[in-house]
Amino acid sequence: MSKYTPNVEIGLDRMREMARGNYDLRWMSANPAGWGHKAEPGPLGIRLEDVETGHYAAIPEHGSPHGSMAPRGCEVPAETTSLGMYTLNELSEVWSENAAHLYDEAVVRQWNSVTDVPWHKLRELPDDIERAVCQMCTGLTEVEFVAGDMPAKWLCRINHDFHEVKLFLATQIMDEARHLDVFRKRALANGGGLLMASPGQEKLLATILEAPDYTTASALMHIFGEGFVLTLFRQGEFLAPTEVEKEIFRLCMQDEARHVAYGVKHLKYFLERHPDRAEQIHAILDLGEQAIFALTLEPQTSEPRAILAGGGLANIDVGMARMAFIYSKQVREYLRRLQIAGLDRESRLTIPKEIPFEDLAA
Repeated sequence: MSKYTPNVEIGLDRMREMARGNYDLRWMSANPAGWGHKAEPGPLGIRLEDVETGHYAAIPEHGSPHGSMAPRGCEVPAETTSLGMYTLNELSEVWSENAAHLYDEAVVRQWNSVTDVPWHKLRELPDDIERAVCQMCTGLTEVEFVAGDMPAKWLCRINHDFHEVKLFLATQIMDEARHLDVFRKRALANGGGLLMASPGQEKLLATILEAPDYTTASALMHIFGEGFVLTLFRQGEFLAPTEVEKEIFRLCMQDEARHVAYGVKHLKYFLERHPDRAEQIHAILDLGEQAIFALTLEPQTSEPRAILAGGGLANIDVGMARMAFIYSKQVREYLRRLQIAGLDRESRLTIPKEIPFEDLAA
C-alpha cells in the first residue's frame, strides 16, 4: 500500500513518464488564434493598451463562465476548476474605457512618502496652526481608510476577463495606503499628534461601504467623496502652511484625479447601458449628500480648515469665508462630473450649492 495520497501518486506517475522521455507538449500548440502576437514599444515603453490588440483586444460583455483566474485570451482546458467567487460578471458593472490608460499612468507616477516629501522643510509652527494641521491630517487619515477598503471589498468579485479594471483598482488601493501613511506621518512629525476622530466622517464612510452594488459604491466614492477631496487638495495653497503640506497635497491630488476620472467614465458607461438604474444612483447620492454636508460643518472638520485658510485662529472668520468658497466649488464640480457621466443632478441636489457664511453671520 502506498504511503502517498492518490494525487501524489498521479504526480509520481507523470514524473516517471517524463523520465522515460514521454512528454505531453500539448500546450505548445494551444491557442493558435492568439499566437504570433507582437507589441512595439512606444516612447513610453509598452503600455497595457499596446498589448491588448488583435485576438487580445476582444473584451466580452459577459465574463467567461468558467469562473477561474485564467487570463483573458488564453485557452482554458475543460477540466479547469471554477472558483465560484466572481459575482461581477457583466462588463457594464465595472467597466471604464480609460481603465487601462489610468493603470499605465498610475504605475509610472508612483511616489513614496519616505523620500518624495521634503520633510526637512518642516519648521516649528504657531500652536494654533500646528493643531489645525494635525486635526486636518487626523480626518484625512480616517477617510483614506475607506478609499482603499471599498475597492478591496469588490476587487476579488470582479471577473478576471476585466483585468484592466482589476489592475487599476489595485493601484488605487496602493495610492490610498500611501495617502493614509503620509497624512499620519505629517500629524506625528512636527511636535503635534493625532487629535479627534469624526462621527460625521464615519457615517459617510459607512454609506460607501454599505452600498448595495459596485456601481453605486463607485459613484459615492469615486465621483462624490473623492471628487470633494480632489477639489479640496487643489485649493492646497489656502491650507498648507509649509512646503511639506503643499507637496503632500500635490502628490495626493494626481492620484485622486485618476480615481475620479475612472468613476466618471464608469458611471457614464453604466448609465448608457442601464438608463433605468439612474434613479438608484440618485437615491444613494441623496444619502451621500446629507452625510457630507453634516461632515462639512462638523467642528473637527470645518474649524481646522478655517484656521489654516485664514492664517490663524485670530482670522478664523476670514478662513471660514474662504472655506465657504471652496465648498461651493466642490458642489459645482461634483454636479459637473455627474453631468459628464450622464446624470443630471442639478434639480435633485439635496444640499445648498453654497454656504452664505456672511449672511448667516448677520
